[in-house]
Amino acid sequence: MKGLTRTFLAGLAAILPIVVTVTLVLWLSNTLEQVLGAILKAVLPDVLYFPGMGLLIGILLIFALGVLLRVYLVQGVFHWLESWMERIPVVKTIHGVVRDVTQLFSGEIHERFGEAVLVTLPGLEFRLVGFVTRSDFEGLPDNLGTQGTVAVYLPMSYQIGGYTLMLPRDRVEPLNLSLEDAMRYTLTAGVSARRED
Repeated sequence: MKGLTRTFLAGLAAILPIVVTVTLVLWLSNTLEQVLGAILKAVLPDVLYFPGMGLLIGILLIFALGVLLRVYLVQGVFHWLESWMERIPVVKTIHGVVRDVTQLFSGEIHERFGEAVLVTLPGLEFRLVGFVTRSDFEGLPDNLGTQGTVAVYLPMSYQIGGYTLMLPRDRVEPLNLSLEDAMRYTLTAGVSARRED
């Protein structure tokens, strides 16, 4: 019975990420097509509308938003909207998690984390995978960090969360993994990682 269960779980582990990814992409595509497609059908003559136009316009609008977010004024409006959402009790939790995950996997990991490191704490034999988030503490209180201090984020496995430690630079050593692979290694509790060539 244990062998059957193990085999079933192995199959589930193999297929589940694919199913979730495909389902999410299909849901997003269908939502864009239904919402924007309905608007386009109401605005455009039937001759000009074709199936899939809503999805195409949705992709173009998302791209246009990305371009607009490079403009300082639009960034200010967007940050104001986000700060407003952060005041609503349940919404701020959902929004915060979704924002952090999408920023992490949208290529902004290099902007948020400087390097992947191994952290050794005094008197302890174990080491932790962390990410340097700050090495310059100018303008911040002196007891938060001084010359030779780095802020290191230690994520927790299988969840969005962790701790930020202010450590002397000699407590961390560079890790020969890309930021993406180091984050994958940490978030999956060491189960998954690809080493850079």
